[in-house]
Amino acid sequence: MFRSLRIFNYRLWFLGALVSNTGAWMQRTAQDWIVLTELTDKDAAALGITMALQFGPLLLLMPVAGLMADRFDRRRLLIWTQVFQCVLALGLGLLVISGHVQLWHVYVFALLLGVTTAIDAPARQAFVSELVTDRDIANAVALNSTSFQSARLIGPAAAGVLIAWIGSGPVFIVNAVSFAAVILSLVLIRKDQLVATPRLAKAKGQIRDGLRYVRSRKDILVVLVMVFLVGTFGFNFPIFISTMSTVEFGKGSAEFGFLSSIMAVGALVGSLLAARREHVRLIVVVVAAGAFGISCLLAGLAPTYLLFAIALVIIGVVSLTMMNTANAYVQTTTEPRMRGRVMALYMAIFAGGTPIGAPIVGLVANVWGPRWSLAIGAASGIVAALIAVIWLTRNKRNVSTATASITLPVVETRDLATQEIATVGPTAARTS
Repeated sequence: MFRSLRIFNYRLWFLGALVSNTGAWMQRTAQDWIVLTELTDKDAAALGITMALQFGPLLLLMPVAGLMADRFDRRRLLIWTQVFQCVLALGLGLLVISGHVQLWHVYVFALLLGVTTAIDAPARQAFVSELVTDRDIANAVALNSTSFQSARLIGPAAAGVLIAWIGSGPVFIVNAVSFAAVILSLVLIRKDQLVATPRLAKAKGQIRDGLRYVRSRKDILVVLVMVFLVGTFGFNFPIFISTMSTVEFGKGSAEFGFLSSIMAVGALVGSLLAARREHVRLIVVVVAAGAFGISCLLAGLAPTYLLFAIALVIIGVVSLTMMNTANAYVQTTTEPRMRGRVMALYMAIFAGGTPIGAPIVGLVANVWGPRWSLAIGAASGIVAALIAVIWLTRNKRNVSTATASITLPVVETRDLATQEIATVGPTAARTS
């Protein structure tokens, strides 16, 4: 389950990311809280706009960000993105503490954070293949999510307590300080122990090459359709949790933070289960998508705060099972020279759909209530699973590929990487 941690570079990154992710979850909770309760009167649409601004750049900047991930030193790229995110957290925190923060300030900071994240995300995803060998990529992807979800377990609950105790502003400062851990890990990484990956030489048509590659891979296209549907309309947890907590159940900041943390319990379990799997199978993505839809439906029907919290645990397990497996499937079956551009497209589709889905889900929560917003999430998972089942049924030749081990293609892609390294030269790169 934890085999990737035996590698020094991955272990160092894992620990730094764990600290930084905890701070990020604290800031995310504080940001949602001030938008929903301090800057508006429980306006879910305003929260949806904030999310749209934060995730929109992932969609718009995807082609350039993916090319940067394939062309530049990812370790240096990530150092700069982490520093800039630190400055943004510090700036917003000072505005909140001084009492001068307005809703438009939050919108601007969310947009700037979104631009930085758009550059950071594909490099972060693609760098896993440089920290570990192909044999351990799926495990490393799952452990990345374990770090993220462990932080999610701690961060929102800690933020809820701090908000109730000393206010929202200091939470942003804590996040700014937490970036020191991840920046230090990037500086201390042993570059000579990174797995060499070919750096893309400058040439015309490289963005189009990435899109053509994805079009030629029907299995990846199906995964991307599923990720788009669930990521756009299902992964709006800040809206689901905040509105159900405050509007439906009338709870305060501590209970709001607890719900985010309790969902992380399930997400952590889902990540660890994914880390145990030695083979990545497309059928797992399909089943998990259907289970996600059903669990969202159960959460929307939950009559009490306690039952809603229990439903969130189930959502956490199946959502992370789906996304971890989808992520690992795409990474391990993609040629190394294309990995940055393909993962940029993956992240753009996953998070870039939020500008579409979040305002819609927030508006539905405002007009018809939080339970109906969860119904949209339920529909996204069920429809995604049905689309994949139809495709698998019509392409019976792909069913065996979708359910079989992908060890052989992984070995083949590493051989391709070795051939290219021989002609291009090794690259020392590093990302989250």
